[in-house]
Amino acid sequence: MNSTKFPKRISFRYLKGIFLSAVVASSSSLFAQGVSQTQVIGSENKAITTAVPFLMISPDSRHGALGDAGVALADNSNAIYWNTSALAFATKKQGYGLSYTPWLRNLVPDVNLAFVSGFNKISDRAGTIAYSLTYFSLGEIQMTDINGSPIGTAGPNEFSVAVGYTNLVTDKMSVGINLKWINSNLAAGSSAGLNTAKAANSVAADANYTYNTDFVMGGGKAAKQTGEGGLPVRFRFGVNAQNLGAKMRYIQTGSQRDFIPSNLKVGYSFKTQIDKYNSIALINDFNKLLVPSAGGSAQIPLLEGIFGSFSDAQGGTAEEIREINTSIGAEYWYNDLFAIRGGYFNEHLTKGNRKYATVGAGIKYQTLGFDFAYLIPFFANHPLQNTIRFSLNVNLN
Repeated sequence: MNSTKFPKRISFRYLKGIFLSAVVASSSSLFAQGVSQTQVIGSENKAITTAVPFLMISPDSRHGALGDAGVALADNSNAIYWNTSALAFATKKQGYGLSYTPWLRNLVPDVNLAFVSGFNKISDRAGTIAYSLTYFSLGEIQMTDINGSPIGTAGPNEFSVAVGYTNLVTDKMSVGINLKWINSNLAAGSSAGLNTAKAANSVAADANYTYNTDFVMGGGKAAKQTGEGGLPVRFRFGVNAQNLGAKMRYIQTGSQRDFIPSNLKVGYSFKTQIDKYNSIALINDFNKLLVPSAGGSAQIPLLEGIFGSFSDAQGGTAEEIREINTSIGAEYWYNDLFAIRGGYFNEHLTKGNRKYATVGAGIKYQTLGFDFAYLIPFFANHPLQNTIRFSLNVNLN
């Protein structure tokens, strides 16, 4: 008998996989509802969910160790995620990176994120191009038919391919843009009643800006004029409007479409060379989802949802402010050979309640660099507990 006449039954593990994909980047709903119920009593859970939340996972170890901050500090191939325009100030001609993150490993053993990136500086006048591939796997899922009998396995996955370009506007300012294609294949071919799932696709863009300047702090008027005797400081300010793109549809019939995680990153950093061997950088990011406060499934036009995201919260301005996540981080380098990093990420109680510290380290030898990061949640049984990241970078002249 033709099995397509009957709805397939998706096993519990498969449903879990789809659910995890919906909360995988923010872990907001899962955490606020199931991890710390006592902390949200009297507070309504208004965590915002979207399609393809894997786009919001910090893909590399360096910035993962800085509290997921990086819009004003990125300076290698990973900048295509954080702020492509920062590559206009890169001192290297080309660079390549590979990062791997076992994700939600406290809940499932085979969910992971891989990130491959690179950049090439054409020339000082012609600018710099960048490119990346982000691949998110939800592992192997056992499928069953309507009677619960095994019918095979599936490997739901999502990925994004991005190409970016940046160039200097002045000697202190640069702009950049990324174009990306996004694919989400969570339950293609599965059906429930008259609804048949399909792989969803979207195209999106990032627009970013960097301001970079050097100055001398302390040492008096003479130090400011000569650059000697004071503390040299590099200040950067960065803005990145990410994932500005079309909604995604997972069902072949019907009009249901979900917002992708359009996001606005704004941040600054201070980096100083204390002496010949020691330097330190401080960084602070602010993130705001450009998605309706009602959630990514809200059936309103795309542009209305993006621009209206600054004023559509039921709680008014106070709730809009609560939708802003904060990241802070610090990075110490010794002789440009060894780095120690730490950071903190904060999300409001009613918007997901993610609060965690991050630590990490990096080693650089000639053109090669290796970075490691570890996440330390502030609450027991946090879904992001034991999150680790590994990154390898190559920078060439």
